[in-house]
Amino acid sequence: MDGATAVQAMAEVIDAHDWDGLAALLHPELTVDFVHTGERLDRDGWVRLNADYPGFDRFAVRDLVADGDRAVARAHVTSITDGVTNHFEVATFVTVRDGLVARIVEVWTDVDQSVPEGTRPD
Repeated sequence: MDGATAVQAMAEVIDAHDWDGLAALLHPELTVDFVHTGERLDRDGWVRLNADYPGFDRFAVRDLVADGDRAVARAHVTSITDGVTNHFEVATFVTVRDGLVARIVEVWTDVDQSVPEGTRPD
């Protein structure tokens, strides 16, 4: 499996809420780093985080760039909490080793953020 195939396969199983399918794509020594929070997760921890995320709804890849065993994707993610749909964007950087996803680096952001005061020309 190359990087592009890995990202597409992960997107499909995550969107389908197929957590066993997700685990099957991941290297036993997987590390996942969240740049925005400083967290590092292992394979089981990352699958559990995805499976247990409150109100997780959909995961859709919007852009994908790949070269061999490396790929990066921008995805749109929704969760539903108390009837309110929350929108997020994530940049996911993936490295494949031995045909499985061995490294993931993710950067998450809310979609509805406001431009910081005074940071744009009038």
